[in-house]
Amino acid sequence: MTVDLDQNVILRGERELLERAWRLFLAREEFACAATDMKTWAMPEIRERIAADRRRLVPRPAAYKLHNPAALADEESERRLVEIAKGGASVRICTTPLPHETIIVDRRTAILAGPPENGVREYTVVRSPSVVKGVVSLFWATWETSADLADYRRERPPALSEESRRILRLLAGGLKDEAAARQLGMSLRTYRRRVAEILTLLDAGSRFQAGLRAHELGLL
Repeated sequence: MTVDLDQNVILRGERELLERAWRLFLAREEFACAATDMKTWAMPEIRERIAADRRRLVPRPAAYKLHNPAALADEESERRLVEIAKGGASVRICTTPLPHETIIVDRRTAILAGPPENGVREYTVVRSPSVVKGVVSLFWATWETSADLADYRRERPPALSEESRRILRLLAGGLKDEAAARQLGMSLRTYRRRVAEILTLLDAGSRFQAGLRAHELGLL
């Protein structure tokens, strides 16, 4: 996509964004994103395609993710954010309301997303240097006053579902995996995957550590 440096381009919908501007997401040095939560994309498969393309870059650009506490409101979102941080991105939580989503690529391009209207979002692609500079300044000013993800999560229990809490209780009771899986009506493979996900949320390296952490947080 060719864009005049002093022109803002408005794209409607994620499919048009992908078709016309996906290369703009491929940061070479730095990728920064500020968003209210982890569910800003109506079509997650497009987000995953862009993320996969970015991961293939060598060397991988520095990544910065800034979110409101809503990004930790449910188990799936919190686990995904923790995994993003483990993958090398710097992640912070901001209690000040953020725009729906703002993406900055190499401090040269800004992509501003609006809220969905009739199921469709508008994306404003900005490459005017003065406007991008202002967006970059606002991002880093907010970043400096926000809390590191690990620090923010340290004193609060993770957003565990009722199923996860049941699994925790079975682990604490010493039930073998096969028996616990049968009791929950799931396959052994699924049960062990769910246990691994819970360990991630509890920042635990073992089931024993997960039990201690769950007691500390009052989850058992």
